[in-house]
Amino acid sequence: MLLGFSDYEAQSRGLATVLDMPFETIHVHRFPDGELKLELPSKLPPRVVVCRSLDRPNEKLIELLLAAKTARELGAQRLTLVAPYLCYMRQDKAFHPGEAVSQPIVGRFLADLFDDVITVDPHLHRVRQLGDAVPSNNAVALTATALMADFLQQRLDNPLLLGPDREAKQWVSSVAAPAGWDFGVCTKNRLGDRQVQISLPEIDIDGRAIVLVDDVASSGRTLAVAASACLARRAARVDVLVTHALFCADALRQLVDAGVHDVWSTDSVSHQSNRIALAALIGDAVSGLE
Repeated sequence: MLLGFSDYEAQSRGLATVLDMPFETIHVHRFPDGELKLELPSKLPPRVVVCRSLDRPNEKLIELLLAAKTARELGAQRLTLVAPYLCYMRQDKAFHPGEAVSQPIVGRFLADLFDDVITVDPHLHRVRQLGDAVPSNNAVALTATALMADFLQQRLDNPLLLGPDREAKQWVSSVAAPAGWDFGVCTKNRLGDRQVQISLPEIDIDGRAIVLVDDVASSGRTLAVAASACLARRAARVDVLVTHALFCADALRQLVDAGVHDVWSTDSVSHQSNRIALAALIGDAVSGLE
């Protein structure tokens, strides 16, 4: 059986259809004091998949704790978490004394609850393998870059792909590779949570269709500054393609104001920019678990 939550129900139902599994929604009730009550089906089969994307994660982690513990009591013997966006992966070291290193803490929390954890394009930097961050029996990191490449090939003719910073190189190079498109990586100097400076690579941008490619769009500031820089160098148009469309606060408006033409994303996080479904990719991974 596949269990989902109302905030990610359409994607969860799509995955259940791919897997030919029955689907049930976990119902969440909030008491006046903010505490939560969850209701699962009264009896569960031995194999249960829980689908929950972990954007805006703090309350969702508590819900997963309650759901996983209850599922075990109701008969689930093997629990698989499908979290297309996996939270708290960025903080993998303490940059200042006293800082909590959230990646291994949250990773261990999830590994203790679930036998398998499947995600898409996790933001891993100094840690190279998902299993090092989430030490479950099976920690599976999928990539959506092939789907993203196919999406672009159906819409644009020979665009120039740019990563907005050095960390984006692995994604922009993978999206560019199938069609042999040109790509480059910008240099970013971060001045604060919402202030960045961007230097474009030494590539001729004049008259080119530019696609900014990244794994995560959060504040949108880096992408907006990069888009403005491309248009100042006479790019014909600038589009944005990301795996995870977090787009906090006015992030999408910033991109529009910067002159971005289209914004596209996978459905790892529910957002109006979703264009690329992940159900088939994730379904193959779930089916391939031993």
